[in-house]
Amino acid sequence: MKDLIIENYADTEDVLFADGFDDCIIGFDPVNWKVVYSRSKCINKLVEEGETEESAIDYLEYNTFNTYVGEKTPAFIEVFDWIDDEPNR
Repeated sequence: MKDLIIENYADTEDVLFADGFDDCIIGFDPVNWKVVYSRSKCINKLVEEGETEESAIDYLEYNTFNTYVGEKTPAFIEVFDWIDDEPNR
């Protein structure tokens, strides 16, 4: 997905990415010029690397999700797949 964003958007303006979370990208917001990441995929990535869920959330909340690096700061959103009105993660 990162390659597609670079191919389609980075030739006109810089695009900011969160280091190490390329596989957690779920899209791009061309209006606000932001890469969009799944919060749950980021958390799961750290859990798969050996962190507990709680420590992964704490780390990401402090170091990634709430970090502002300018108007092009990536967006971290919670994704819900709705099936029969039940959330499915």
